[in-house]
Amino acid sequence: MEMTWSGNWNAIKLRWLGHSCFRVEYGGSAVVIDPFALGSVPGLRDIQETADGALCSHEHHDHNYREGVELTGKGAGMKITPLASFHDDTQGSQRGPNLIHLLEAGGVRVAHMGDIGCMPAPAILEKLRGVDAVMIPVGGHYTVGPKEALEIVQQIGPRVVIPMHYRSESFGFDVIGPVEDYLEICGPWRRYPGPEIVITPEMEPHTAVLTYQ
Repeated sequence: MEMTWSGNWNAIKLRWLGHSCFRVEYGGSAVVIDPFALGSVPGLRDIQETADGALCSHEHHDHNYREGVELTGKGAGMKITPLASFHDDTQGSQRGPNLIHLLEAGGVRVAHMGDIGCMPAPAILEKLRGVDAVMIPVGGHYTVGPKEALEIVQQIGPRVVIPMHYRSESFGFDVIGPVEDYLEICGPWRRYPGPEIVITPEMEPHTAVLTYQ
């Protein structure tokens, strides 16, 4: 059952801002991950957020627009662990490095995979195993595609999988695939009516397709 958000101390709220950009909230604190530059992603509004931190998985313009996040000057209120990985399947020789961000607060763990392009190293997978939620790209071309994303998910074993970095009829890059390609192979999934989901340790395992607004 989806939980109603009320500042719960055993829950993390995720709000999808489009592409790979998420606002992550715990209590009264928030961070924004992978804000995209002005006009960089077709069909999406510019990022204009206020938060306690801005995290970027890598330095491509559709993931590193720190200027789109006005910082409060306060601490993030969450434990944030960057984990090294690659943007491609050739040890970064094509697209460089990629950071996975593991965020922990109130007994809840969520992971943002950035533009992951390959299976993470065994030591990284071990740190991610059993997270409550993972945000993972599924569109392919620049990142892992549906099958590779599913393989990573199966290794990690999260409760909730949130696809990102895909296209629809109204937004996204033409060269990447739609989320439906992943949904055909991922098992149980549900489409949420809005862009937010509250993650708790009691949630039933499923893939959550958030709605861009």
